[in-house]
Amino acid sequence: MTNNFSGPERDLVGYGRNLPKVNWPGRAKVAVSIVVNYEEGSEQSFANNDELNEGLGELNRPVDTQYRDLATESVYEYGSRAGIHRIMRILKSHGIRCTFFAAAVALEKNPSVAEWIREENHEPCAHGWRWAEDWKLSVDEQRARIKMAVESIQQTCGQRPVGWYSRWMPSINTRELLVEEGGFLYDSDAYNDDLPYYVNVGNTSHLVVPYGLTYNDVRYVSGNFSAPSDFFETCRRALDLLIKEGEEFPKMMSIGLHPRWSGQAGRASALDEFIEYAKGTGDVWFATRREIAETWNAQFK
Repeated sequence: MTNNFSGPERDLVGYGRNLPKVNWPGRAKVAVSIVVNYEEGSEQSFANNDELNEGLGELNRPVDTQYRDLATESVYEYGSRAGIHRIMRILKSHGIRCTFFAAAVALEKNPSVAEWIREENHEPCAHGWRWAEDWKLSVDEQRARIKMAVESIQQTCGQRPVGWYSRWMPSINTRELLVEEGGFLYDSDAYNDDLPYYVNVGNTSHLVVPYGLTYNDVRYVSGNFSAPSDFFETCRRALDLLIKEGEEFPKMMSIGLHPRWSGQAGRASALDEFIEYAKGTGDVWFATRREIAETWNAQFK
């Protein structure tokens, strides 16, 4: 059976047995990328004139679209009012800079978060103009939104984003549009490797810094993590094995956080404990994704 879907070819082989040997700073065995997904205020809601409710809240309880879901809106407000500040304090206490997968409109609605990003030199990575399903857009609509996201984050954070991560997945046009826009060092629109890699986009060699959903707090609301100890133990076990593998071939680990979820005190404690554990190994480089991309390009491009 054939279909008419276009888009990039799949690569099921990757590096295979021929892993590249990257030299992370400090001879680290694992580059740990902590990512804060900042989406609050840009999600689907009646308040944003969407005429539908956001489905990814704290509980899987969809509300009929004839009603405005004030409960889920309130969950997102927790993330922007309280959760983000708890996460930022934890990172500051450890002297760690992270990457913000930031929806541009979310930063516009909470300028103090953008100010904190500037002050602490965190990396703003474009997470769309709004936190929306861009694969449903036309090419022209998506092109315009990429441009708006870049211009907005440039204004709120004082620097243009050099990375891109879509909500959940890109469209078949996203990567080409990023290259067309220019100024992007990388995108993170893939979940298919433990290391960065290059893809050809037209005549351009484009870097992908893969993301991950395994060491990600979305599992609290999907039902995979029932307690903060689940998050900690999953991340700890992963780090231990990656450090072991990294003795020969250093690796990368992505940890995904959302203020509305990991900003809750009990869950935030697991993040704090994991950072302490990782620092104690002496084998970890906590890095922004921009730093990872620049290090990779310096050695392999």
